[in-house]
Amino acid sequence: MQHSEGITHPKINLLISPGWQDYTLLDTGNGQRLERIGNYRFIRPAVQAMWKPALDEKEWLSVNGVFHPNQSENGGLWQFEKPVPPSWELSYRFLRFNAFLASSRHIGFFPEQAPHWDWIYQKVQESNKPVKVLNLFGYTGIASLAAASAGATVIHVDASKKTLQFAKVNQQISQLDQENIRWILDDALKFLRREQRRGMKYDAIILDPPKFGRGPKGEIWEFFDLLPQLLEACHQVLNPQPLFFLMTAYAIRASAITIFNTVNDLIPFPQGELTCGELALEEKSAKRLLPMAIYVRWQNHAD
Repeated sequence: MQHSEGITHPKINLLISPGWQDYTLLDTGNGQRLERIGNYRFIRPAVQAMWKPALDEKEWLSVNGVFHPNQSENGGLWQFEKPVPPSWELSYRFLRFNAFLASSRHIGFFPEQAPHWDWIYQKVQESNKPVKVLNLFGYTGIASLAAASAGATVIHVDASKKTLQFAKVNQQISQLDQENIRWILDDALKFLRREQRRGMKYDAIILDPPKFGRGPKGEIWEFFDLLPQLLEACHQVLNPQPLFFLMTAYAIRASAITIFNTVNDLIPFPQGELTCGELALEEKSAKRLLPMAIYVRWQNHAD
């Protein structure tokens, strides 16, 4: 980070993962991405891929399924050209989990987050002490599995009962002790405020707040309206000397600098390093990078 007259300017980092064997971004272009997920090939939207595909058209025709979005931002339908099972098992380094096709175009995991999983595992493993991790908006739990695999105790919170069921299956597939992760169906902000009243503290927090969402009791989540409250509540349950903090954001009209400044302002971390940047996937065809998300993360200098 650069400093000028007391102002902190972040360096924008780019994270990609070379560690995948069960996932490949084969090609991108014309607003779409061609992916291999295990033994199956799919086409999903990628609006930022405004360039032309590098592979021949025949490569794009040989797929198991194509996702066709509807007028909403998340909904749509899968059109299948070849059979696809309801779910199938994948691995990434030390992790095992299921992939599946959802009507929201999601596939049960976000492959671009693999550098985060590596980082979480490393931070917990190198701490050489008991670590309690809170994962908010935890989805199907891959980050929770990474932390638990390294020895952490994890509290995983998500507002979707169905998603939590998938996460519990992923825990079984990874053969992790049931006591390592506690799965909680709740609204993230309400959970944080209850934890604050209980005096609970966490050594690390992972959060991936959506642009828009609903809690289990109909609570409305709006990213720009509620993120400041969420971060302030996170500060209240963080240990005075935390291990790390990690936040990822998708599909919002903001840059990594936006969330860097917001986190830096609302969470007074002790001496350490706060960084931000983008997560991207590198295609196999022409080695172009497809931007996927923005992130910010903090770690203690001692770590």
